[in-house]
Amino acid sequence: MEETVFGIGSRIKHPEFGEGVVIQVKPATYLVTFMQNGIREISRNYEKFEVIDLADPDNDLVSLADIEQLMIGVLRKFSDIHERVEIGHKWAGGSLIMKPGDTSLKSKEVPIDIFFNKIVMLRDRLRVLEQRINAHEKLTDDDKVNMQQYITRCYGSLTTFNVLFKYGTDHFVGEKGSRE
Repeated sequence: MEETVFGIGSRIKHPEFGEGVVIQVKPATYLVTFMQNGIREISRNYEKFEVIDLADPDNDLVSLADIEQLMIGVLRKFSDIHERVEIGHKWAGGSLIMKPGDTSLKSKEVPIDIFFNKIVMLRDRLRVLEQRINAHEKLTDDDKVNMQQYITRCYGSLTTFNVLFKYGTDHFVGEKGSRE
């Protein structure tokens, strides 16, 4: 059986993640944007894709991927559509118990999914703040870079909570773990 090679822009359906678009082709994997599940990296050997619309492989892989990233940025900036972020299975239905050092005070129990959603909202708001900084007309480029570095350090402070995310692609990334 001949292997199907997806080009950037190919629309596929994944049994778990739903419909998506191939945004980058790597030697061993595809980077796919799923509207309900965000960006996922999936092996090129994966055989359970359903082809919706096959785009031919292209020699200029970078420019289409860059355009896709710009489109995702525009959608995030000008709409209320947020990608769905899933909590790890082991945390589902769990609770976070905050026990004060002062034994005369009561403990506070919070459903972990509510705590997780607050963390995801914080991440989304940091992303919006980044976009507003980048688009600000009166800030100098140096000011923008300084503010971006500060936001990156904020992401780094939040990496402790990465354990809650189902998928590594949803993790917070700070300065040391920058993916660029």
